[in-house]
Amino acid sequence: MIIFNTQVAAEWVDYNGHMNDAEYARVFSLAVEALMDHIGLDESGRAEHGYTIYTLETHLCYQRETHQGEPLNVSLALLDSDAKRLHVFFELHDSQGRQLATSEQMLMGMDSTSVRPAPFPSAIQAAIEALPRPAERPAMAGRTIGIRR
Repeated sequence: MIIFNTQVAAEWVDYNGHMNDAEYARVFSLAVEALMDHIGLDESGRAEHGYTIYTLETHLCYQRETHQGEPLNVSLALLDSDAKRLHVFFELHDSQGRQLATSEQMLMGMDSTSVRPAPFPSAIQAAIEALPRPAERPAMAGRTIGIRR
């Protein structure tokens, strides 16, 4: 499921002539916002439910560089969820469908008043249950970092 579309902005390009590594994180952050909108936690939904989502952890892997003006799309797969958390996997692709990067994230549902973890409101939980789950775990999911010996 494509959750977010954008293009590489001029200010995202670094001294190497391609999108800076920090900007990949920006794109995935914007994809989380698009996910929130999709499940009913847009600005009005956050106000109505007194609820939001925080990012607990992210693992970003870079595969290819991209350049100014290049159209980008981010796809989403829900790997797992419980009453308060979402384990999501995003893939960033260019206009030719080549994978540029992935971001595996753990997201936590938060009560906006107490600023404490809280179960998803029922309407939000229903929208989460409708999110696509991959038939097979993506190969890039669950990776660890280290020097292979």
